[in-house]
Amino acid sequence: MASLAQATHGELLVLAASGDQSAWNELVERFSQMVWSIARSFRLDDATAKDVSQTVWLRLVENLHRIDDPERLPGWLATTCRREALRVKGIRDRVVPTEFQYDIPDESPSLESMLVEDEEAREVVVGFATLSDDCQLLLRLLTTEPPLSYEEISELVGRPIGSLGPTRSRCLERLKAALSARISGAGSDSFEPGDDAK
Repeated sequence: MASLAQATHGELLVLAASGDQSAWNELVERFSQMVWSIARSFRLDDATAKDVSQTVWLRLVENLHRIDDPERLPGWLATTCRREALRVKGIRDRVVPTEFQYDIPDESPSLESMLVEDEEAREVVVGFATLSDDCQLLLRLLTTEPPLSYEEISELVGRPIGSLGPTRSRCLERLKAALSARISGAGSDSFEPGDDAK
């Protein structure tokens, strides 16, 4: 083959499965940033996101001969990454810290200064947390760097491509409603967060 960079995903998979290290390196080069971005979109720290990414590549090694449609490899990687990130996040969220001993002084800014400096950002974060998990995931995936294609996002969230735009608009409207309710002091009883992605 003249150039691995010009090879299709399927051609690279076939070569990698036959033991071609250069083809494997090209696959990693081609998709590592996408896998990393998806892992980080779940708000994992760098070390955890790195572990998730490595697990995704391990899963690909294990399944090189079993991928039904090689040209859909980006979607397979994205789905595998999402599942692994959710699994790791679930384990992490179940861990309840008991007692911490800090060996270094806490030099982080005070809560008061953070609230003064980042009041708007804090309101957005609080409002964002009222959205459904589906809305939060969709909005994160739509803002990854580098950006994912609508086809990849569609496969990740399990929705038709044509529904992504309207669903995003509804999620943003819910976020605006949450922010308006907080600003006006009316509370958040005027909407149901669970209905965000319907």
